[in-house]
Amino acid sequence: MKMSCKTLKLFCLLFIFTAEVFAQQENQLPSGYGNIKLGMTVEEVKAELKKDSQFGYRGDRDVSLLPRQEDVLIETDTLKTAPYSFLEKCWFQFYEGKLYVITINVKTSKMDYFSIFSKLCSKYGEPENFNPEKAQWNDEDVIMSLERPLALKYTDKKVYDKILEENYVDKTIQEQRAQDFLEGL
Repeated sequence: MKMSCKTLKLFCLLFIFTAEVFAQQENQLPSGYGNIKLGMTVEEVKAELKKDSQFGYRGDRDVSLLPRQEDVLIETDTLKTAPYSFLEKCWFQFYEGKLYVITINVKTSKMDYFSIFSKLCSKYGEPENFNPEKAQWNDEDVIMSLERPLALKYTDKKVYDKILEENYVDKTIQEQRAQDFLEGL
C-alpha cells in the first residue's frame, strides 16, 4: 500500500497532535487523592471515606464546623482505626459546601519525602516553587504541594484565590473604619 505525500503529512500531524494531547493529560495535576476530589460535597466525601479504609474514617464524630457556620472540616486519624495505613491524620476542608483543601499526612515510618517527591516530579515535572519546607506544583485549577515532614496537599486554586480576595476586601474595609475612627478623634 502506497501513501501519498499529502496523506503521510496529514498522518504525521495527527500523530503529533495526539501525542501533545496525551502529554498534556499526563502532566495535568490530579484534583484530589484517590476517589476524593476537590469540589465534592460533604456527603460525597463522607461516602468515599467510608469506602476507603486507609483513612480510618469513623463517621460524623470526625466532622466539625469551622468559625464560619457553613464551613466544615473532616479530620481522620488512622492511629487506632487503620494502623496498617500509609496515612496519618488527614483533613478535608470545605468552603460553601464544596471540598477545597485536602491534606494527606503520610507516615514517615512507612514512606519518605524523597520517594514521593521523585514520583511527583516524574509525573508532573519540576515544581514551580521549591524550598526546604515544601515543593509546589500549580495549574489553572489545582495547587498541589508536598510539605515537610510529609504531607501532600491539594487546593482548589479558584476557591483559594476567591478567599484571598474576600479577605483582602474585608481588611480594606477594616482599615478604612480604623482610619475613620482616628479621623474622628
